[in-house]
Amino acid sequence: MRFLTILFAVLLNFSTVQSASADSCWWHNGSLMRLQAFGNQRNFYYENPREGLWNAGVRRGTLLFNGTKSGNWYSGLSRVFSSSCPGNPLEYFVEGPVAPNQTQVTMQGTRERSRNCASTGQVVVDTLVFTYARDC
Repeated sequence: MRFLTILFAVLLNFSTVQSASADSCWWHNGSLMRLQAFGNQRNFYYENPREGLWNAGVRRGTLLFNGTKSGNWYSGLSRVFSSSCPGNPLEYFVEGPVAPNQTQVTMQGTRERSRNCASTGQVVVDTLVFTYARDC
């Protein structure tokens, strides 16, 4: 009986930990991303960056998005990387919905376009689409 009580406590603790955090992989713009979720906090990191991002300073573990999930809505800061400014990403606000089947997140935001690490005065709209790939 004592064994069953201990087993139940361990399983209960394990299920609580699993619901408090999540770790999954998503495709974004040719790169494999890792989504880490803690409560309502959401972070997308590069897991396997696409070719060409290395010169912009992107490596495995580089943060692309950090923010929150409220219902089926993400909002927070995204980053854009440039080979002319490696290690100095431009941050901007993005937000958008999670698909009803929970396998796609689409966020949009406006940011200034830059050239050689300086603003050009132009504003562009960025759309970020993350599509579920698998558990990491």
